[in-house]
Amino acid sequence: MQGKAHTRASRAGKHTCGDSALRQTGRRTSRPGGRLAGVTLVVQKFGGTSVADADRIRAVADHIARTRRTGTSVIVVVSAMGKTTDGLIRLAEDVSRVRPGRELDMLLTAGERISMSLLCMALAELGVPAASFTGSQAGIITDTTHTKARILEVKGDRLRESLAQGVVPVVAGFQGVSSARDVTTLGRGGSDTTAVALAAALEADLCEIYTDVSGVFTADPRVVPTAHRIPRISFEEMLEIAATGGKVLALRSVEFARNHHVPLHVRSSFTWEPGTVVSEEDSSMEQPIVSSVTSDSTEAKVTITGVPDQPGIAASVFRGLADRAINVDVIVQNTSHHGTTDISFTVPRSDLEGSLEVAEQLVPRLGAVSVIADDDVATVSLVGAGMRTHPGVTATMFETLAVAGINIEMISTSPIRISCLVRAEHAERAVQVLHAAFELGG
Repeated sequence: MQGKAHTRASRAGKHTCGDSALRQTGRRTSRPGGRLAGVTLVVQKFGGTSVADADRIRAVADHIARTRRTGTSVIVVVSAMGKTTDGLIRLAEDVSRVRPGRELDMLLTAGERISMSLLCMALAELGVPAASFTGSQAGIITDTTHTKARILEVKGDRLRESLAQGVVPVVAGFQGVSSARDVTTLGRGGSDTTAVALAAALEADLCEIYTDVSGVFTADPRVVPTAHRIPRISFEEMLEIAATGGKVLALRSVEFARNHHVPLHVRSSFTWEPGTVVSEEDSSMEQPIVSSVTSDSTEAKVTITGVPDQPGIAASVFRGLADRAINVDVIVQNTSHHGTTDISFTVPRSDLEGSLEVAEQLVPRLGAVSVIADDDVATVSLVGAGMRTHPGVTATMFETLAVAGINIEMISTSPIRISCLVRAEHAERAVQVLHAAFELGG
């Protein structure tokens, strides 16, 4: 089996691997229980809690060795140990108020380099040949946006050579090298993105994401104790869950997986039990009306008041935000009164300062009145593929929140998602009552 995998990998050749344009691969089939048929090459990604200390690193090495003994070739992607990245960010803040993106990226990539080196040593102790690779050594080419770069290409030649020699490549997640030859990082959750991009470019049969939870749940178990693990979920549902506060998978990694048909398996590195398989939607199965309830308290609301109700005004606002690489989620424009209106929108709280700078610069040019910031908000969302064909979900959601005394400030929808902006203090209660209303308890 291993020889077959090496031949297959070496045959793959060089493939580009951009965020928006990866080579399309065939759809995989699966056996009951989430074990995928014909798996000869797997990418295994281990998060920070999975490699938090020496004992955890040895446990991960033992699991990798056991996987290889089944005849499966393995590529490993690791995050920084525990809270290493947070510690490096705090250190940078202590040193200086000025943190150039290039230097911050150079600093933050140190965490994953420590993890990959130690894991290779642990594998060597078990007699498993392994070699560590930084993002640049693995051939991960990104754009020039520091601290949240996007992958343009994955060359992966050195990883294919390692596989062909029977060596386990251990790749530092979260990082790459830009087209200007500078070290870059991919932003929060970047190691997930690294893993899926490698799986797509090297034609892996499966990408396993190991973390400290045993899969994707109907709600955060810390908020709703009756929440249960979802055995299988579609890419579309997982995209919505990731976008609305589900912290199990990074949004960009799910986009990669969906666009290039890479099945994901979210598992716990503490129990090694089967987790949640994320794959193509099975049209032969009846979809649950609601699969999950999520909340996100990392957003803020910005309101520009007294905006002239004229064509092009909104375009000016959101072009300014786009030029600062700020993603906007919910947008509401009030009905015009006396020729003026208010525009409200939500952004990641980390981008609030930049959003306010853009808005305040535009106020005199637009003839608006003021800019109001509100970071005491949260979004609560229902996600479910069955919502497309079941009326009444919106009504039940609004009625449930009303009975609980929770006011809705903004609303956003997609075919399989409904999101409401509420006061941050009410977010957990909203998740609990909605989880009960839609009978999602295990």
